[in-house]
Amino acid sequence: MKITIVYDNTTTKEGMIEDWGWSCLIETEERNILFDTGGNGKILLENLVNLNIDPKSINDVVISHPDFDHIGGLSTFLCSNQDAIVHLPISFRGIRYPNEVKYYDKPTKIYENIFLTGELDKREQSLAIKTEKGLILIIGCGHPGVREIIDSISKFGNVYAIIGGLHGFNEFDILENIEKVCPSHCTKNKEKIKMLYPDKYIEGGVGEIFEF
Repeated sequence: MKITIVYDNTTTKEGMIEDWGWSCLIETEERNILFDTGGNGKILLENLVNLNIDPKSINDVVISHPDFDHIGGLSTFLCSNQDAIVHLPISFRGIRYPNEVKYYDKPTKIYENIFLTGELDKREQSLAIKTEKGLILIIGCGHPGVREIIDSISKFGNVYAIIGGLHGFNEFDILENIEKVCPSHCTKNKEKIKMLYPDKYIEGGVGEIFEF
């Protein structure tokens, strides 16, 4: 299973465009899943092309929550791929494309070894992929709280790694039981996390690729 960050506030990779927002591509044996779509569709598609990712190769789009920096590229993406299934938190409405749309309000297995928390705290959902090492948890902003997100997904296994935006997350003790953490996008305490857990910390940014 491979995860590629395709939209983030930072990058160290030549040819990548950094911009406020978040999106990553998860590639499994069965599905290619785009998690969130960043804030600008032109930038999203340009980063995908520069990473040699064909938008039409993506089977699914998961949206964590409807803040603009997570859905700003959605319309542009759906114009280029009208076959991808769109997975939304239950309160997010208004998709006007022919794509199949599914909504989630509770923890759900959407494919083999792929799970969604469903909408938590009337705000946001997260994605988890089961690997031999445990669950790889992908978070948009973490508005419901990282502890709550982990608790909701734990019925499907133990969390091995966390990747994504963690906003104002400061319950650092939670990370003692996590093997890897890549705090990206809106995370305010990245340097604190890096200082406390240097062996667990993974640097994010557009173009970074992780394999599990």
